[in-house]
Amino acid sequence: MKEKNPWNTPVTIIITVIGVIAIVALVTVAVLQNRPLPQKYKYGIVLDAGSSHTALYIYEWPAEKDNNTGRVEQTYSCKVEGPGISSYASAPVKAGESLRLCMEEAKQRVPGKRHHQTPLYLGATAGMRLLNMENSSASDKVFQAVEGALQKFPFSYQGARILSGQEEGAFGWVTVNYLDERLKQGLETRGALDLGGASTQISFVSDNYDGSESPSNSVTFRLYGNDYNLYTHSFLCYGKDQALIMTLAHQSQAGPAEVLDPCFHPGYTMTKNYSVLYDSPCVSDRKPKDAPDTFNHSGRGDFLQCQAAVKSVFNFTSCKYSRCSFNGVFQPLLQGPYGAFSAYYFVMNFLNLTDTSVPLEDVKEKLKRYCATNWDQITQQHPDVKLKYLAEYCFSGTYILTLLMEGYNFTSESYSDIKFIKKIKDSDAGWTLGYMLNLTNMIPAEAPDAPPLPPAGYVSIVSVIAVLLFILFIVSLRPLWPRCSKQSQIV
Repeated sequence: MKEKNPWNTPVTIIITVIGVIAIVALVTVAVLQNRPLPQKYKYGIVLDAGSSHTALYIYEWPAEKDNNTGRVEQTYSCKVEGPGISSYASAPVKAGESLRLCMEEAKQRVPGKRHHQTPLYLGATAGMRLLNMENSSASDKVFQAVEGALQKFPFSYQGARILSGQEEGAFGWVTVNYLDERLKQGLETRGALDLGGASTQISFVSDNYDGSESPSNSVTFRLYGNDYNLYTHSFLCYGKDQALIMTLAHQSQAGPAEVLDPCFHPGYTMTKNYSVLYDSPCVSDRKPKDAPDTFNHSGRGDFLQCQAAVKSVFNFTSCKYSRCSFNGVFQPLLQGPYGAFSAYYFVMNFLNLTDTSVPLEDVKEKLKRYCATNWDQITQQHPDVKLKYLAEYCFSGTYILTLLMEGYNFTSESYSDIKFIKKIKDSDAGWTLGYMLNLTNMIPAEAPDAPPLPPAGYVSIVSVIAVLLFILFIVSLRPLWPRCSKQSQIV
């Protein structure tokens, strides 16, 4: 009699079908669970309305957050043509119009479906602080014009305002340490040195400062789950442009017809107006009464005398605290490395003096030779640089060294702790990124796309299917069991 094939029974066929279905289900779950998920991004736009110019920055970060702080990266920047918005006090409408081209570019850069969800901020710094001090009505009109221009774009306009010097310094500190990943990794933080046209800021964390002495200089941040007690101070009128005006005003107090300036190159000469020089609120109360309308501004190119002239704008004598920087302002002991950006970088980079491993005396010697170079030779060597900026590099370099060494108390040894920086990981160093980082704590995070199953559910289903396949395999061998038993009996 022909032996019946056990593999052709209905039970075996059903088990095989169930097994195939289980395998397909296992593969399907694995594919769905591990497929790459599209990343959702949010965007933010910050306009930095500085004293000399305005710049627009676009930031991008994942919709989910990292320890309550979104991971923000700069994706685009645009320099607005023309001067800073404070320069349009007499024609405020032009302040708003000047922003249009960069805003149109931002509209193209941010995905259309994100336009209405993208916050748009404008922060004005020392230039508008000075204008507001001098003429608050003119300042208000500039902001009204700016607001009207920005509200025409499809973004979520969040307002324009003047940042305090303390905010500018603190957010600059956040930027430097965020980009260096010092905050995320819990490393020693880097101090921030920011030099603009109208103000300068210093911000750092010191073990010797708990905020009890001069609490107005204390700012507390919580980032990546850690708290930071920060010392920060902003010196209005001590940006490089206003410092130049103060230094020149000090040399022209008597109202002379000619000023022989040690901070400008030999052979440099320019006719300047006394009214324009003393128009700044930083020096407006010092204008000599009997001065002529104009004076001849000539260069002498003497680094040491330039240092002496620069020191005249600082007050190093009065201090009611345990220690001070200048002008009677408290400053704890310097600590750790520092990042110097904005005008610090641009000036020192032009002078080829960004390498702080070079001994300080060598730096001074190089600057001394540069200042002593004849003006005609300087203009021939740099034909593409605007004469206004070119003429001021001797002063600016001398001012930076004096501010760092005499003002902030860096020494020949600690000078090497400073790093002159423009960008870190493709993001500009400055207050705007720190500002946006802080603002992300107030922007509700979207729930990110999640896998179809939570990890525990995924593991459970895979385990159940695996066990089921194993049982089916054992059961599928059941028809062979009697045959194996009979063969054993025959033997």
